[in-house]
Amino acid sequence: MHKGVATVAQLENFDEIIDVRTPAEFAEDRIPGAINLPVLDNEQRIVVGTIYKQQSPFEARRIGGAMVAENIARHVYGYMHDKPKRWRPLVYCWRGGQRSGAFVTWLRMIGWDAHQLAGGYKQFRHHVIETLQTVVPQLKLRMVCGATGSAKTRVLEALARHGAQVLDLEDLAAHKGSVLGALPDRPQPTQKAFETGIYECVRRFDPSRTVFVEAESRKIGRAHVPDPLIDAMRAAACLCVEAERDARLAFLVRDYAYLGADIPALRSNIERLQGLQSKETISRWHELAALGDMPTLFGELIDLHYDPLYRRSQGGNFAGLSSAPRFHTADLSPDGIDRLAREILATLTTQFGD
Repeated sequence: MHKGVATVAQLENFDEIIDVRTPAEFAEDRIPGAINLPVLDNEQRIVVGTIYKQQSPFEARRIGGAMVAENIARHVYGYMHDKPKRWRPLVYCWRGGQRSGAFVTWLRMIGWDAHQLAGGYKQFRHHVIETLQTVVPQLKLRMVCGATGSAKTRVLEALARHGAQVLDLEDLAAHKGSVLGALPDRPQPTQKAFETGIYECVRRFDPSRTVFVEAESRKIGRAHVPDPLIDAMRAAACLCVEAERDARLAFLVRDYAYLGADIPALRSNIERLQGLQSKETISRWHELAALGDMPTLFGELIDLHYDPLYRRSQGGNFAGLSSAPRFHTADLSPDGIDRLAREILATLTTQFGD
C-alpha cells in the first residue's frame, strides 16, 4: 500500500484506532478498541445526504466539507491536544473514503504519522466473516451440555480461571439464552457487534488446545450464532453436567435473583410462553411472580418447561452428546462449581488428551 494507507492485517501496528463515522454507525459495530471521533454527527450526515439528493453533489460537498473541517478542528483542540509528535493513529470510515481521507490529510499535515484503513469498516467486516469461516472449523471445540440450571456458564468461567480456553457466547450476546435470560443492566449487542466479539475471541485461540463452549441454540436472545460456528458446535465433542434437581433449583433462584426486583419484566417473559403452556399454568406462574415466590416458580419452570425442552432438543442438536462423559454433582455453590471444573479438566486430560 502507498504511504499513509494500511490494511486490516496491520491493525495492531498503531497506537490508536479512530472511527470517524457517526455515533450511530459506531454504536452498531466497530473495530475492537476503536474510539469514535466523528467528522459528521448523526444529524449532519442526514443533512448532507439530503442536500446531495435534492440539490447537488457539489453543494453537499461544500456544506459537508465545512462541517467536517469544524469537527476535525474540535477533535484536534480537544482529544488530541496532548498527543506527542510520535503518535501514530489509524483512521477509518465506512469504506475508506472521504471522511477518513480528510481526517488523515489534516493529521499528516500537522505532523502525525496517521494512516487510513484501506476499505474502511466494510473491509474489516469482510475480514470478520472470512475469519469465522476459516478459523472456526479448525478449532477443537468441546460442548458443555446440561439441563437449564446446571450452571454451565459458571462452569465455563471456572474453566477459564483454571487456564482453559473458553468461548462464552452468553456473555458476548449479553443474554442467558433462556426465556428469562435478558440481563437487567446490559442491552444485547447488534448482530454485527456480536459476530465481532466472537471474532475477537476465536482469532486468539490456540487451535491445538480445546475450546470449551456452552451448548446453545442458534439464537441467544436476539443474537444469531453465525453458521460456521453453530455447524461446528453441533458436530463437536461434548461433556454433560448432570446436577441434581435441588442443586439446579437453588442455583437458578440465586443466579436469577435480580428478577425478583422487576416483577413486570418477569411477568412479561412468562407471557412469552403462551401457547407452550396451558392458560391455567401461565396464570399460576403470574401469581407466583406477583408473590415473589421464586423457588416455586422456578421449580415448575424446570419440571414443565425447561426439562421437557432439553430432552427434545439436545440429543438431536449435538451429535457428540450420546457418547459424552458425564459429570454428576449435587453442589452448584461457587466452591462446588470450582471443584466440578477441576474434575472436568482432570478427566478430559487423562481420558481424552484434552
